Amino acid sequence: MQLAPLDWVIIVVSLSICFIPALYYRKRSGQNTAEFFASGRAVPWWLAGLSMVATTFSSDTPNLVTDIVRRNGVAGNWVWWAFTLTGLATVFFYARLWRRSEVLTDLEFYELRYSGKAAGFVRGFRSVYLGFLFNCIIMATVNLAACKIAAILFGLSRWETLLVVGLLNVVFAAVTGLWGVLIIDMIQFFTMMTAVVATAYFAVRHVGGLDAMVTKVSAMTGPGGINFLSMLPNFRSNWDLAIAIFIMPLAVQWWAVWYPGAEPGGGSYIAQRMLASKSEKDSLGAVLFFNLAHYVLRPWPWILVALCSLIVFPNLADIQKAFPALDPSLLGHDIAYPAMMMFLPVGFLGLMVGGLIAANSSTNLTHLNWGASYLVHDFYRRFINPTATEKHYVLVGRLATVLLFFSAGAMVFVLDTAKDSFDIILQVGAGTGLLYLVRWFWWRVNAWCEVNAMISSFVFSILLLVLRKFGFSVPTHYALILTVVVTTISWMLTAYLGPQTDRTTLVAFYRKVRPFGPGWRAVRREAGIGEAESKARGTHESFPLALVGWVSGSLTVWSALFTVGNVLYGRWIYAGVLFAVFAASGLVLIKVVNRLWTKVRRGEDMPLGA
Repeated sequence: MQLAPLDWVIIVVSLSICFIPALYYRKRSGQNTAEFFASGRAVPWWLAGLSMVATTFSSDTPNLVTDIVRRNGVAGNWVWWAFTLTGLATVFFYARLWRRSEVLTDLEFYELRYSGKAAGFVRGFRSVYLGFLFNCIIMATVNLAACKIAAILFGLSRWETLLVVGLLNVVFAAVTGLWGVLIIDMIQFFTMMTAVVATAYFAVRHVGGLDAMVTKVSAMTGPGGINFLSMLPNFRSNWDLAIAIFIMPLAVQWWAVWYPGAEPGGGSYIAQRMLASKSEKDSLGAVLFFNLAHYVLRPWPWILVALCSLIVFPNLADIQKAFPALDPSLLGHDIAYPAMMMFLPVGFLGLMVGGLIAANSSTNLTHLNWGASYLVHDFYRRFINPTATEKHYVLVGRLATVLLFFSAGAMVFVLDTAKDSFDIILQVGAGTGLLYLVRWFWWRVNAWCEVNAMISSFVFSILLLVLRKFGFSVPTHYALILTVVVTTISWMLTAYLGPQTDRTTLVAFYRKVRPFGPGWRAVRREAGIGEAESKARGTHESFPLALVGWVSGSLTVWSALFTVGNVLYGRWIYAGVLFAVFAASGLVLIKVVNRLWTKVRRGEDMPLGA
């Protein structure tokens, strides 16, 4: 593709608007680790929520959605739409608990919740496992997408793209800390939303408009009789696919799998934003806004481009023909999205390129800061050098940022497509999700459960990969079920048979975090806190209200998502029915949130056990 001078001007201007304001926070972020990694716990809900959305709005996300649609149709997106249940559970059951814990990172939680050497081991191991290894896989996926986009736009090789991306990301992540990341995220979100809507508009116009697109794609049939437009899989003609993309995600995946941005119970950079929020109310509001924006505002512009790409480039060979200089190793269904950018007019192409660069940086900056927080606060500071100054830890955090990016850059060369990377992350995190949900509400969960879950999940996943190499291939969705079953049984046995958490630690955790439900009844008695006091404090009786909020929130998100889709398809009756569901569930959601915020205000004014 050829970029006009106007495109280059827009790229420079958009990036300047996005990045330069972040430099304002370079001095503040260098004061201490609380500022560098948690923005001094002073972030308002709207900024934290926008940052969550922008972080998941990366350069690889449009590619991933395009890959899914071209392989499995629109219904294939249930593999991530199902995580709505996870996100809304975090809103109503976990967001306030995270904020009450007052830890700097979510890994610090382990030594607040558990006791003994096992607690320290889990914290140290996961700081390296998640902060380094897992984090590098995620960043490699993001940068693989950047490489594919740069190959289409500029003909750059992988190492050339990584050099440009690295210079931009490492400098800003090391200098500005989380405050800078939040500001970049906020501006990037609006820039990228404008760009992707424009891309969808021109892609649809190129194929003759929405009606023409629906007619042409309706006449196409994918592998196994897939209807590309359908928002639900065909249960009669392709049962295996329906299990893989719909039944499994809704029945098992949302609660059983640890996936960054959709962690059961909250975690990683979602937890980081909750912990950086200035109050419990801001924490709850941030995660609620994130889920609404993540699942309702963003998907359809990507999906429209993916559907149009089926008309323009029905086969991968058509993409290779249109871009003969493209490295064949980068060819995959995910590259169809940047290929469709060829229909953007002058000016809009520059906006899209600037937005993609900012989107790539937004996600990389978050993962660099989040990963460095684990390596510094939960490993280096905790186990290697616990007595250094705050300035020293900030310096080590900046060095860790550089190490993380170079390591992630090396991993780019072993990945092929966005969907393959997505599947790897899901598989390795399988089986641990239920543990992360339960540990807040059941005192029996101990540190050895965490160790057991991590090891059994990882080892069993590697075993399945090895068997696949020797020809004993297990379909991805069945492999996921097997991993979940083995891991869950393993850690549940440990909860009953392994060493229990020290009672003093459990009582202290309960007093600080105030989890509700019957799982803490025995500890509540030991803490000398009666049922009446617990109810007056606004914690014990919150479960039914949270459950209503979870169900109504999920219905609100899904009905809004599919209302938009049916309007775009011109299916007005379906759209009308879904809009009625959206209005009804939305009213219930608003009432629940208002009541919860009232409880939060009351709870913050009443110290437990006083």
